[in-house]
Amino acid sequence: MTNRVREILSWYGADNAGVKTNLARILNHGALKGTGKCLILPVDQGFEHGPARSFAVNPPGYDPRYHFELAIEAGCNAHAAPLGFLETGAAEFAGEIPLILKLNNHDVLHEDKDPAPAVTGSVRDALRLGCVAVGFTIYPGSAHCKGMYEQAREIGEEAKRHGLAFVIWSYPRGGQISKEGETALDVVAYAAQIAAQLGAHIIKVKLPTDHLEQAAAKKVYESQQVPIKTLADRVRHVVQSAFDGRRIVIFSGGATKEDDNALLEEVRAIRDGGGFGSIIGRNSFQRKKADALKLLRTITGIYAGTIT
Repeated sequence: MTNRVREILSWYGADNAGVKTNLARILNHGALKGTGKCLILPVDQGFEHGPARSFAVNPPGYDPRYHFELAIEAGCNAHAAPLGFLETGAAEFAGEIPLILKLNNHDVLHEDKDPAPAVTGSVRDALRLGCVAVGFTIYPGSAHCKGMYEQAREIGEEAKRHGLAFVIWSYPRGGQISKEGETALDVVAYAAQIAAQLGAHIIKVKLPTDHLEQAAAKKVYESQQVPIKTLADRVRHVVQSAFDGRRIVIFSGGATKEDDNALLEEVRAIRDGGGFGSIIGRNSFQRKKADALKLLRTITGIYAGTIT
């Protein structure tokens, strides 16, 4: 156990030994083990976006086992997916990589401005599959957000009682938030704070832009001269917003990028801003395995400090 991992675990003083053990399993696995940094492969896009949009560009991705293999070979800290995907490979790859069961999902067959994901898995499912954590999406700003917050609190309490870590995907979205506002710095920082207040051990948010959505917040950012110019500045502020960096905050890789250099520059900004790592889905599995492994290994190298 490295001193850095011990320090991170010390932030979760209210949690039982099971939760801390499972957090340690994530932090002590893969190419980044012991560094306090994380690289997680999430594959919920088949449910969230549809199979062809997710996997047609790289057909091996239709098979859930492909993603287990990719996460293991790349040295990821963990693999996150909905119930069906994990059921397909959990036994075959038992013990080879920490698993996170995504407990709710939202499809795009009935898209609306105020989404409300369905609960599609349970803590009992996660225990049966040998998972170390459960994941749950909230949409701050949605007209249905209060119900999501209540669900998250209940699921988080059950997960912790059984020794599982709790991961929240916190994605601002709703009729009262502009498209630009979904990744505005003030809104993303607020989303991270909400997830932390709901008891998340690990928080997933999108990378913030320098846009400020809320007029009242904008006044404070300007009067207090909060640094927002660079992406590293904005990452630092989002991490600060999650209990002054005492919660693990990781950042989404977003939609597939044509330019790998742009993605790697984002990773460097996350590193320089004190972020804990990345959760990269489409930018990895929507390419041939050899190319995906090269990219993911470069990312781990940047976080580990072996690549500048």
